[in-house]
Amino acid sequence: MTARYPLPAARHPIADRFLADGAAVAEAIERFGSPLHVVFPQVMAENAASLKAVLRRHAVPHDVFYAHKVNASTALVAEAAAAGLGVDVASSAELDRALAAGFAPDWIEATGPKSPAFIQRIASLGVTTNADDLWELDRLAAAAPAGSTVPVLLRLSGFASPLVPPSRFGIDLADADAALETVRRAPGLELRGVAFHLDTADPAARVDALTESMAVVSAAYRKGLRPSVVDIGGGFRQRFVEDPEPFQRYAQALAAGPGELVWPGHDVVAPAAHKYGNHRPMTEVLDRFLAAEIERRPVAEVLRECMFTLWIEPGKALVDHAGITLAEVLYRKRAAGRELVVLDLSRNQVTPADQEVLLDPVLVDGHGDPPDGGVFLGGRLCLESDLISRRKVFLDAEPRSGDVLAFVNTAAYQMDLSASAAAGHAPPPKVAAVLDGDRFTFTADTFADAPDDHHRS
Repeated sequence: MTARYPLPAARHPIADRFLADGAAVAEAIERFGSPLHVVFPQVMAENAASLKAVLRRHAVPHDVFYAHKVNASTALVAEAAAAGLGVDVASSAELDRALAAGFAPDWIEATGPKSPAFIQRIASLGVTTNADDLWELDRLAAAAPAGSTVPVLLRLSGFASPLVPPSRFGIDLADADAALETVRRAPGLELRGVAFHLDTADPAARVDALTESMAVVSAAYRKGLRPSVVDIGGGFRQRFVEDPEPFQRYAQALAAGPGELVWPGHDVVAPAAHKYGNHRPMTEVLDRFLAAEIERRPVAEVLRECMFTLWIEPGKALVDHAGITLAEVLYRKRAAGRELVVLDLSRNQVTPADQEVLLDPVLVDGHGDPPDGGVFLGGRLCLESDLISRRKVFLDAEPRSGDVLAFVNTAAYQMDLSASAAAGHAPPPKVAAVLDGDRFTFTADTFADAPDDHHRS
């Protein structure tokens, strides 16, 4: 028998209950079709409560902003509003969804590179703007309505600490003084605070970035400005597995040589243990950061004493385990000397930015013995590259035509980041599933997006 290297995914009890309820899965597929993205707003609410509990335990003034870019779901935006969160938007379409969900402009933050039309719109609404560049500050100053101010955060980068990865985003620390001068001289701008977002979960790196950012805060005060917010962004980990051992075993086998584990002509880069091998809760990163020390005092204490409000912008952490993707099995065949299961799904509709997802899907209501040696998963596009999984996956039972495969924990970027309508296959619809007593209720998750920013006058 061929060696098996299964990569079982951790599952939230609500998702587990849904997948165990064959009738509920069948109802969802019958009503909304295959493939189908399913989101669980109740799971998001739990994640929000967990993050807030850490912040309260450290007694630090705080606000939590949901990074809407992680998922286009309107149900999740509505859940963020119901949970008392703010929302971080990066386009006019996301702003439209936030306003439709009931967010007041005071609870909306605009982030990322912004078009002139988007800048004009957020300035007119008074949305707090996380400025990515001096050019944006100049545009915001010009767009500010007469007699009012636009609150801004300066997103900083170019930190000296070797622990902080370089970034293409933000205002370099070397330009921070020029940014402060722009705000000081512009009657239409109000400096609300400073911000950074790191491409690492290392608490020590966040502490270093915070320390360097506080120097900019001090410079702002010397110029007569009064910042009161420190925004440390997001980047909190998802918990993909219950036990890291299977993942480590798979990584070792892959490093020894892909062999039969990878489809011919393709590569699966040795996975980073901090991502798919992570079994620790997302709250741990935040807890460790707040407990870390700056000059022998905990970060939380420093923020309290300086009377700063801490902002965080979680996306992945808030939707961790809050979504799955369902797809019907079309047929099974032998191809290139390997077992291939073809699905009613395209790779770009479940894989973010062409990254390989290192979790095995779940066969709903599967019967019989598992396939000997595992199978590969093919998509429905007429492209050799349309492999849902370039690596061999190991299912618990034999997949048959008409069966349903569930891809677990797909709410964070996997549903939308790379989705397209190639070959006329529309992106999968979304449905919000809510556990009500002992049964699931379903609501179509749709919104007619506004035109792109550059079409706005």
